[in-house]
Amino acid sequence: MSFRTKIILATTFTLVLTVWAVAWVVSAAITRSFEERDARRTDAQVEQVRREFARRGEEISRRVESIANSEDLQHVAAAAGDSGGDTAQYVGDAAGIARDHGLDFLEIVAPNTGIISSAQWFARFGYKEPWLATVADWKSEAAFLKKEDLPDRTTALGLEAVRTLPTAAGPLYVVGGQRLDTPASLTTMPLGEGMDLCIVRDNEIVGDCSRNSAAPLLVLAREAARANREVRRIITPDRSFSAIPLSGRDNSLLAVLLVGNSRAELLSLKSFIRGTSLAVGCAGILLGVGLSWWAASRVTRPLQSLTGSVRQVAGGDWGVHADIRSRDEVGQLANDFNTMTRQLVEQKQRIIQTERVAAWRELARRLAHELKNPLFPLQITIENLQRVRERSPEQFEDVFLESTAALLAELDNLKTIIGRFSDFAKMPAPQLEMVDVNEIARDVVRLFAAQFVAPDKPPIAARLDLASDLPKVNADPEQLRRALRNLVLNAMDAMPNGGDLTIRTHVVDGRVAIEVADSGEGLTKEECERLFTPYYTTKRHGTGLGLAIVQSVVADHHGSIAVESEPAKGTIFRIELNL
Repeated sequence: MSFRTKIILATTFTLVLTVWAVAWVVSAAITRSFEERDARRTDAQVEQVRREFARRGEEISRRVESIANSEDLQHVAAAAGDSGGDTAQYVGDAAGIARDHGLDFLEIVAPNTGIISSAQWFARFGYKEPWLATVADWKSEAAFLKKEDLPDRTTALGLEAVRTLPTAAGPLYVVGGQRLDTPASLTTMPLGEGMDLCIVRDNEIVGDCSRNSAAPLLVLAREAARANREVRRIITPDRSFSAIPLSGRDNSLLAVLLVGNSRAELLSLKSFIRGTSLAVGCAGILLGVGLSWWAASRVTRPLQSLTGSVRQVAGGDWGVHADIRSRDEVGQLANDFNTMTRQLVEQKQRIIQTERVAAWRELARRLAHELKNPLFPLQITIENLQRVRERSPEQFEDVFLESTAALLAELDNLKTIIGRFSDFAKMPAPQLEMVDVNEIARDVVRLFAAQFVAPDKPPIAARLDLASDLPKVNADPEQLRRALRNLVLNAMDAMPNGGDLTIRTHVVDGRVAIEVADSGEGLTKEECERLFTPYYTTKRHGTGLGLAIVQSVVADHHGSIAVESEPAKGTIFRIELNL
């Protein structure tokens, strides 16, 4: 990924992240504000409902008080107070009185708590209502919630009040109220805009909550009933509800009041924020891409020019000059680059000259060393011939034959040394073809098979560990054999007392690897670092060209060679060739 692309992506990502963060913060703040407002609004609505209950309770108390003080009740009270009085004649009066005073429930109860007349259930005449006797002064009691039994074997929730009328036998009780759990009753409640009001009684929802799912509302109501406290939940994305338990005079749970509040305004505002954020984000992305492209171009254009100059230097053109005239950090970098290339050119010339002199000196030293060894025996042999001829002419013939054999042997040694130097100096270009590396490894082992078990030397156990599915490589078979032969010779020289030699082939990272491992004396870290230097050798006798030739062959094949070794733990040479 280019630097320009990174700048564009970083700038765009920063803008998008910023817009998203701002939108999230604004949305969270608005949501929190609306939640708080919704809670206050719901609390206000609940308080208003309670006030309406209280107002209705006061109104019901006045109506019941009016009934208790009416002339009709005076006659009933007189009959109820008289021990011989007949109250059965009044069994049907409650219905008419309740209708006249706008009440849904009305019962007239005798001092013995037996029902004289019931508006809601005519057949309850004579039923006892002992709970009425538990309060000494009903006049001071406010209206309360009460569950009423109906003739159809159902129940109803009523807001009722009790008032008394004194008689000779005791107080005559008047119990009256209005039903709360009907849609008509709930619709008369004062509700704010977007508010809902319903009652859950006997696992049934009464009221206009049809737009909401009934199951979650029932679950909410049961939760409030179990906790016996107000519970608030978001039922649908656009509605929230508060569930308030409704209890009677004995604190028994009678029903649950549900107050719903609309969240449509919040959802609409959040949708507007999301839409606005998306639009601003898209515009920000386009603007960010444009600005970052322009900024990246100004920053990366000189860097691209400088990169091109660096590539030229990497390609060998050390005299390149970066033509950047800005005064910023990039301009300073270009000036430093130009200074560096100038110094590199100067150092290159010095290094080349130094290396050239060092190479000639090393070559002269190595040649002098290698040629001096066979020249000294030649000199001794010739001087011996001269001495024998002068002092013992009769032995000259025998000495001459012996000396000429030694001379020819040393001359062959000289020719071998000169041939090695000549071979290294004129390494031919590889003639590439598809080669089976495993077959070349087998050929090399067969070539040295006799030397591995030579009778005058400790034996060397040679082993081939060749991959069966090894692919062929594009290489010069003769040069590859030569490289392997040199590595095997090197391994044999490292094991003067015998040992194990292993040639292994396998595929690693898409390349063919050839390993030559020995169990010889091993090398130090410093020796491994200098091992492929021409004319460097760790042997007592050698030109130091064997591994240099191997490295030259591997380099001509665009491969790589490495060595792993530790003293007394053997050595592994690894060649890797491209497929």
